[in-house]
Amino acid sequence: MVTREDLENFLIGNNLDHEEVAEGMYIVRSRTDELPVVVNHSPPLLIVRLKIMDLPEDGGNREELYRTLLELNATDVMHGAYGIEEGDLILSHTFQLENLNFPELQAALESIQMAASSHMDRIRTLATAPVEG
Repeated sequence: MVTREDLENFLIGNNLDHEEVAEGMYIVRSRTDELPVVVNHSPPLLIVRLKIMDLPEDGGNREELYRTLLELNATDVMHGAYGIEEGDLILSHTFQLENLNFPELQAALESIQMAASSHMDRIRTLATAPVEG
């Protein structure tokens, strides 16, 4: 099983800018992307999450936004999925620590950041666009 120390060694060994903000919870920043990824070592799971945006309470074309997110989950998001938690749009992936290998984690980190950056404009536009009616 991957330990917290194993995870920290992976982050250090891959020269990832990170900060432990709580026991086993790291904020990881890419050098090319301003969106931080939260990596939470919470046995028996490792949870990787990226907050995309606060969902506006009013406005936006929610039906089209949700449809687009489901389509992106099915076609463009290699690791993880878009979801909504407490009014935030997030992109997340969960690993079993028992089977985790670090190349898989590296691929997931890169995939989540790439998906977020390539989808961001489209998602924000749908979240704030006036509903045609």
